[in-house]
Amino acid sequence: MIKLYLDIDGVLLNAKHTRAAAGVDDFVAFVTSNFECYWLTTHCKGSSASALNYLSPFLEAATVNKLKERVLPTDWDTLTTEAIDTQSNFYWLDDQPFQAEIAHLQAVGVADRLVIVDLNQPAELVRVQKCLQQVLQKNLPTT
Repeated sequence: MIKLYLDIDGVLLNAKHTRAAAGVDDFVAFVTSNFECYWLTTHCKGSSASALNYLSPFLEAATVNKLKERVLPTDWDTLTTEAIDTQSNFYWLDDQPFQAEIAHLQAVGVADRLVIVDLNQPAELVRVQKCLQQVLQKNLPTT
């Protein structure tokens, strides 16, 4: 299964005037059903509890439960990319990766696996979901 690393602020929540991103419930249902999901956010370093507590006031309870059941924690020290298994088939959703994180992905030849999310764009999570659906299509086993 393809790994998907998720940021929170600017991906699931609108970072300015913190609130749920438009379409987040459907988006979470899609990614948790189709990918092996991992937190890649300052809200999670080793345990998912703080990420879930942070999200709870903004998301529907059913969405939080999906995240609790289907998104695994990561641990890292300086750069979030330390937690990415760059040898695996993965994608990373983030709104503002650090230049050093982008440089790391470029150095190991996987910069194309970063999907920049811009919640200022209308229907942004719909666009990201379509991008991820294309990824799934490309990775279907051929018979």
